[in-house]
Amino acid sequence: MSTTPKVALVTGATQGLGLALVEGLARRMTPDDTVYLTGRDAARVAEAAAAMPATGARVRGELLDVADPQAAAELAGLLRERHGGVDVVAGNAVMRVGPDDDMRALIDAYTEVNNFGTTRLLRAFAPLVRDGGRLLVVGSSLGTLHHLAPVLHDRFDGLTSLEEVDAQVAAWRDAVKDGSARAQSWPGFVNIPSKVWQVAAVRALAGQRREEDARRGILLAAVCPGMINTPTSGLWWDVSGAPTPEQAAVPLLDLALGPVDPGHYGELVRFGRVLPWRPEWRPEWRPERRPERAAS
Repeated sequence: MSTTPKVALVTGATQGLGLALVEGLARRMTPDDTVYLTGRDAARVAEAAAAMPATGARVRGELLDVADPQAAAELAGLLRERHGGVDVVAGNAVMRVGPDDDMRALIDAYTEVNNFGTTRLLRAFAPLVRDGGRLLVVGSSLGTLHHLAPVLHDRFDGLTSLEEVDAQVAAWRDAVKDGSARAQSWPGFVNIPSKVWQVAAVRALAGQRREEDARRGILLAAVCPGMINTPTSGLWWDVSGAPTPEQAAVPLLDLALGPVDPGHYGELVRFGRVLPWRPEWRPEWRPERRPERAAS
């Protein structure tokens, strides 16, 4: 009995974790399957795809700049024409920032990639995911309400659509730009709100799709790879003992291709376990200590 070849797509895949995910997916899939390696730089996409080992699934490079408002929808349309659907989508595109960056100047570009890029990807590819598929957003353990002041929690809870998420992201972005964010209790380390918004987007979409996805065996989740030894992470923390991208990719690959745990649906998953969205009540709450030299 013949089976439909599987199709996987990874964004932000020309280096680091994204590249490791592409290689791992290709290795675990069959020669009839296809893994799309995507990024915003055509030359780097072509170079990375050409360097993939010739084992397992075919790796195909495609240009995808998630900051382009139309790019994700256009690529989704192309893959629909070619394959009829997709089986694994891993949203890994990220704009990396350093401790000395001026986030008031960079916040527009940052949110276009990390947050609006996430919701664009979810809108474009959620309708293409086939039965038994996976729609994953690579996030961080920072992406829970535990890391935010309680006064901010209501901005994230109860969001029912990606449009509502985008509106809240835009309000936070504008507060960073005009300098009012700290007075509103937002943390100076912008990675924290950004990562929480990514999980909020997954939760909002999951609220709309839960029943149908359960029937079809689809997993929609945010995934945390843990600390990774990369040059960018090294700007903030000591990562000398952290896993390599290849090592960090393993639990994500297990989630992408292994059996579905219904308890993971709509949640942030790290090493196979759900990280609670809401913290335990702590009357003594104080803002989390941000990394030294963190941008304000």
